[in-house]
Amino acid sequence: MRLKRRMIASLIAASVAASVAAPTAVWAQSVNATVRGDGPPNATVTAFNVATGTTRHTQVNADGHYALVGLPPGTYQIDAGPGTGRTLTLSVASTTSLNFPKNGASKTPSTANATELGAVQVSAINLPEVKTSEVGTTITQQQIQSLPQASRNFLEFADIVPGMQFSVAGTSKNTSLQGGAQSPNGVNVYIDGVSQKSYVMGGGIAGQNASQGNPFPQLAIGEYKVITSNYKAEYDQVTSAAVTSVTKSGTNEFHGEVFSRYTSDKFRARTPSENAANKKTTSQEKEYGVAVGGPIIKDKMHFFFTYEGKRFNSPTAVTPTSTTVEAVPYLPADVQAQFGPANNPFLENLYFGKIDWEPTDRDRFELTARVRKEHTNSGIGNGTAASAGVNQINDDKRYALKWAHSADAWYNEMTVSHQSTFFQPTPLNFGNGSIYTYGGANDAQIIDTGPASPLAAQNKGQKGWSFKDDLTLNDLEWAGNHVVKMGVTYRDLTLTAADASDINPQFYYYVTNSGTYSTPYKAFFTKPVTGLGSLSPVVTSKDKQYGAYIQDDWDVTDKLQLNLGIRWDYEDNPSYTGFVTPSNVVAALQGTNPYAVGTPYEGETYAQALARGGINVNDYISNGHQRSNKKNEWQPRLGFSYDMFDDEAHVFHGGWGRSYDRNLYNYLQLETTKSALPQFTVYFQNPADGQCLNGGTPCYAWDPNYLNGLSNLQALVQAGNGGEVDLLNNNLKVPYSDQASLGMSNKIGDWQTDVTFTRIQYHNGFAFVLGNRYPNGDFFQNHSQPWGDGVPGFGGLILGTNGIETRNNEILVSAQKPYTKQSGWGATFAYTMTNAHQNRSVTEHYSFDYATIQDYPFVTSNATPKHRIVATGTFSGPWGIVLGAKLTLATPTPLNSNVCYYPNDQYPDGVTFANGSYCHTVAVKPQGEGRFLVGGKIWGYRDVDFQATKNFDIGHGVTMYARFDLINVFNWKNLVDTNQINITGGPGAETVGYNTSGNIQYYPRTVKFEIGARF
Repeated sequence: MRLKRRMIASLIAASVAASVAAPTAVWAQSVNATVRGDGPPNATVTAFNVATGTTRHTQVNADGHYALVGLPPGTYQIDAGPGTGRTLTLSVASTTSLNFPKNGASKTPSTANATELGAVQVSAINLPEVKTSEVGTTITQQQIQSLPQASRNFLEFADIVPGMQFSVAGTSKNTSLQGGAQSPNGVNVYIDGVSQKSYVMGGGIAGQNASQGNPFPQLAIGEYKVITSNYKAEYDQVTSAAVTSVTKSGTNEFHGEVFSRYTSDKFRARTPSENAANKKTTSQEKEYGVAVGGPIIKDKMHFFFTYEGKRFNSPTAVTPTSTTVEAVPYLPADVQAQFGPANNPFLENLYFGKIDWEPTDRDRFELTARVRKEHTNSGIGNGTAASAGVNQINDDKRYALKWAHSADAWYNEMTVSHQSTFFQPTPLNFGNGSIYTYGGANDAQIIDTGPASPLAAQNKGQKGWSFKDDLTLNDLEWAGNHVVKMGVTYRDLTLTAADASDINPQFYYYVTNSGTYSTPYKAFFTKPVTGLGSLSPVVTSKDKQYGAYIQDDWDVTDKLQLNLGIRWDYEDNPSYTGFVTPSNVVAALQGTNPYAVGTPYEGETYAQALARGGINVNDYISNGHQRSNKKNEWQPRLGFSYDMFDDEAHVFHGGWGRSYDRNLYNYLQLETTKSALPQFTVYFQNPADGQCLNGGTPCYAWDPNYLNGLSNLQALVQAGNGGEVDLLNNNLKVPYSDQASLGMSNKIGDWQTDVTFTRIQYHNGFAFVLGNRYPNGDFFQNHSQPWGDGVPGFGGLILGTNGIETRNNEILVSAQKPYTKQSGWGATFAYTMTNAHQNRSVTEHYSFDYATIQDYPFVTSNATPKHRIVATGTFSGPWGIVLGAKLTLATPTPLNSNVCYYPNDQYPDGVTFANGSYCHTVAVKPQGEGRFLVGGKIWGYRDVDFQATKNFDIGHGVTMYARFDLINVFNWKNLVDTNQINITGGPGAETVGYNTSGNIQYYPRTVKFEIGARF
């Protein structure tokens, strides 16, 4: 005992010392399962995987306790000696309790859940994990195969977990996954223990920013677990939900699957915009795939390979923006002709291969490779013509080699991996773009035509190696039994970002009720800066990431388990820390303020005006040395579970923890790329009156030669000084969330239920704010912002800082009746009640309505509805038919907007708010659009999906099947576009309704047909 106590103390001390002295990261999310329990003292516990032949051993200690760790999910025969055999199915990333009689007497296994594995049929117990502080749910292979599905993205099934939302945009069909009231950026997905985090672009998952595609082939996913809060210390770079999934492996039997899926405009209802146009857009979706796996050496080596492809031609409609419809008749005829139906073609190829090798019953090697290649035309639709579309390339390649070694008292897993993910959009056309606007000073865009903006040409990605190692000690005793896990990880990545290209100037044409100006009134373009050292329009950073954690799952008694963990992360991003503010920008900031001439502040510097407005310019000027990487990212993860009667029927659970994410490189790189390839806007005189529209400056006489080459425009501006100046705070913090929960799970007959209260507070979200100030330091004068008081000789001052916050309270209710062959049915129910407030939308990182992000008021969050219900059911019908259904209901999601009360007939003097503006931020909930069967119009989102699969056993182990999915059975219009906010009720009483001919979320009623075979 004294020896084991000293061992635990030494391990903890050594881990903490190592993490402080030589930080090496541990972001190793294990997908393996653990079996813990009691047994005959000194007996050998053996686990045998009936499908692959995998065998693991451990020893029961003198106190009669054991722990088997590192078991790949699957069905096992487990015994502690002759006559004690049990057969059970282990889920991904789970800990299961299995007790053997201390005297070694046999126990009869339950046959509650029969599992078929090729020619082998076993009766297996599927024991749910309930003794845990984590808040989460496991998605099984049975649910993946049996529930209706629109996208064949395996993450779609996470929607059945309380607190989660999987969304399919109606026009673009882009998919996203979010947890709670945070953006998708806070999600992380781990596949076979390897993080898929995106460090450059949004979306949370690498390659999932603005994509219709899948992050991974669904045929290769075995099952996965969704953890919405209170994850253990091994999980990193996540502030909302962690998804950990395990891929399929080959077995001792040769098996495979092939499928083909199809739908078109002939098998779907019209969208609201198609109803308005009285014309349906041609569309088509094709999906197909194949998977094969089997033995290379029986019981020793297996292979698995899969391919999935998508070929979509999704309908969209080129429409004017909602506030400019009345201007369409005054556009030139050739521009009007560009409105109407259009398509967004999309192509995806997904490949995954895996070889596993077990040379001994102690060692396992896994080699995996995954390739994702996507190509699509994007950006076409509301306010953008097909001619202004973007050719979007999205590629992701990942390779990993894993070695796992097990012993009686410990288990070690080491992984080396490589990733290469790049997002590379380019305009479909090249030349001059034409943008038509309406409404004077507000520049309200009607339609964008011709070659897309230079901002559409980007190159953003991440590439490099990572190493991780995790050690689990499973035979430690001190005041109970402990399973202690610790690990380290090191990532060496190159992050790349090019935010624009020196192409495609954009010319703006003003539209009035008398027609369209014959000459443009302004132009937007880029011009490279030379002679400023290392600045480049393409910026790269050798990003190094480190971390360490230790996690102790401590069985204090048979009823009480404590989950005690702590992790620490560190990142070195020299692109941020080593940035040197260009000397001409520093000189302009510290030079005389030209806007102060004729005021009491004449002769003062621009920096003094900023300081008077609360901005210390030295917080943003960098010499390449004062920015620090020491983020102090200590993250305690504490939890408990208490089994009231030691039978796992009634378990209290709770916890508190902190988890850090990353600042996206897409934001950090802007102070470099904007300095190297600045963006300019110049104005042109109207030949009729010699004036620039609304007094825009700089103002030049129009010359048709400006249309004959970008260089002619670039000659108007100085090469050394750019337009906008972007600067980052020298003490940027990392976003994080604090998570607390308290709940109870109960076993009621065949149902597993859970009710949990969670509170999640998100801090330090990244935001850009407007740094411009009037000479006296004001942000508002005469109700106007100082847009004309940018950095002298440059343009607007845009400051990157932290401050976006979300405060979210949730009640999560779930009930699951697992599918069994004996009952022939299964069901799930998930209810989420959310009370969330935020000071800025978590997807809006440009925040120019107030002087600082801290000035924004907290309003009801627009990230999630207050009430959301998701229910599913699966049924075994007659004649080999499998049925599945899904119901989703949600109250309307609030709209966050800056609403303005300018002087008008109702408010002759306007309404001036405390910040000196006519405008204030509000949250307005649209009225519900419909009811579900009975009741009032309380639902903003309603959907019922259905699927039916008919299986045909043709012998020789081959099963053919035909399937159809009926999506949105009742063709409910889940509108997302809103009309202009109605302010006639006054501040605090604003209202808004949906645009009934606008875009929808998800699909109109659609039938999808699928045929396939399993063998």
